[in-house]
Amino acid sequence: MRFGNNTAARGWDDLCSSVPNNARLAWEQITDDPRRWDSRQKPLQGSYASALVSGVEMEQWQYEVTSGGRIWYCIDEAKQTIWMTHAGTGHPKATE
Repeated sequence: MRFGNNTAARGWDDLCSSVPNNARLAWEQITDDPRRWDSRQKPLQGSYASALVSGVEMEQWQYEVTSGGRIWYCIDEAKQTIWMTHAGTGHPKATE
């Protein structure tokens, strides 16, 4: 997993500081199976279902780290890489 932007990297640091066990579990589950579909991990919908990373459109998923904290990530099949596009301790304002 790599950071798609500086904001995601800072958000990841905040998650690791606030809820280290949940952040570690999220990292393990996302990297183990990025397309696992359960109560915490699922594809985003609507206009958030995909995102551009380095000019390439990719499907975008969400992992619920806490009741408000989220990680959004894109799956890059060609590079076998997961790009974290958002991480934060609060619910993403974009979807409120």
